[in-house]
Amino acid sequence: MKVRDRVLAVLEENRGSYISGEALAKELSVSRNAIWKVIRQLQEAGHEITAIPNRGYQLTVGSQTLSPQSIARHLGNLPIVPQVFSELPSTNAMLRQRAEEGAPEGTLLVAEQQTAGRGRFGRVFYSPSGGGIYMSLLLRPNFSAQDALCITTCAAVAVCRAIEKHCQVPAEIKWVNDVFCHGKKVCGIATEASLDLESGGLHYAVLGIGLNLFPSEEGIPPELADLVGTVLEEAPTRDLRSVMIAEILAQFWSLYPHLVDKAYFSDYERRCFVLGKTVDVIRGKERRTARVLSLSPDFTLRVRYETGEEESLSSGEVSIRPSR
Repeated sequence: MKVRDRVLAVLEENRGSYISGEALAKELSVSRNAIWKVIRQLQEAGHEITAIPNRGYQLTVGSQTLSPQSIARHLGNLPIVPQVFSELPSTNAMLRQRAEEGAPEGTLLVAEQQTAGRGRFGRVFYSPSGGGIYMSLLLRPNFSAQDALCITTCAAVAVCRAIEKHCQVPAEIKWVNDVFCHGKKVCGIATEASLDLESGGLHYAVLGIGLNLFPSEEGIPPELADLVGTVLEEAPTRDLRSVMIAEILAQFWSLYPHLVDKAYFSDYERRCFVLGKTVDVIRGKERRTARVLSLSPDFTLRVRYETGEEESLSSGEVSIRPSR
């Protein structure tokens, strides 16, 4: 491990408290000058580190810059190895490449900013730096391809639970993969899978989660402001993003071993706000008005069209029609 990573790990363990340069140098078996140089590098990278003569260095409680150390501090015994990048085109795209190269389950890529983030159906996912969580988790599940939807729906429940636990904000799910707060979309989830043709199961799956936690300096583009929001209205005074990343993963991992049992179905159903609503069923350029009747345990959505015809939707998109 590099000296920079070791210094940051110690500062994370003592976040909010001062530790002297002498103590850091002694613990890491390096010179005081080496510690000083690393502190400058970390400050330049955005970490809020204060230095006071005769007291030492402190990583402030409110420092928002993500790092493997800030995330690992909250992961406990989860078998997850985080990697953090200041900028990536897409965490999902990079992790798919890592998966093909043999990366193990539990590999986690996190980006401060994405320049080419994508949601379902290849749509652009707005991913500015500062206030969001953009991460992809590599899974190598032992179940059939038809159960891959469970990854997405389970992740939606995990995100909702984490939001309500640490942000005290009610969270709902728009079938099948969007999380809403305050009536606006705050999170999108996209699962991409590679099939094992010999076994008929999954070779691997990449679970991508993009969460708008609090406003970035850029703000939300005007053309998206009516649809897209943030969980919180302002930046927190603590390192909430690292806490939320770990909590989402912990919630998901608690259900992952029994994913196909769908033990979380009732939680998903309770949060699914399209039930009983009039919606547009969207397939490409086609839109058909329908009433949502129910959600089945396999997460198919039962709808009735204006013609009286009924259909169970296993994939696709629905949009709630405004009240008249």
